[in-house]
Amino acid sequence: DGFGFVKQADGTHVKIPQHAAVVIEDDVEIGANTTIDRPAVGETRIGAGTKIDNLVQVGHNCRIGKHCVIAALTGLAGSTIIGDFVRVAGQAGFRGHLRVGSRVTIAGGSGVWDDIDDDATVSGNPARHHRDELRQKVMLRKLPKLFERVESLERSRQGP
Repeated sequence: DGFGFVKQADGTHVKIPQHAAVVIEDDVEIGANTTIDRPAVGETRIGAGTKIDNLVQVGHNCRIGKHCVIAALTGLAGSTIIGDFVRVAGQAGFRGHLRVGSRVTIAGGSGVWDDIDDDATVSGNPARHHRDELRQKVMLRKLPKLFERVESLERSRQGP
């Protein structure tokens, strides 16, 4: 059942019935404790040949393309659209209402907040091109020494 509620004036929540379809195409594998939510309208679709690991959450109205591989502990918020031949490593999270192109690779632990173009490789949180993420990690490791150098220069300029 999809996760849909309407907040009332008194602060309580009333469930929106989720009676639409989940379509699972041919040759799909779905691991243990994976959930695929039904939408209120439209459909949630898993494309042919897609393999979904254990403990994956697929929100309502998501569309996963053909021949994708999604590793454990990944969560796709509602209305996420994923193209064909996409690889998602473990513990990735998708904000929802976004599009991921075809032939995309998403590194483990990535937080996907924005659309991703075809043929991209992304990592980090927020997810961005993998090379940019690696450069930032290198720069972050260099910050302590850079900070020490700046402090040393400031002390030497102050004099005795």
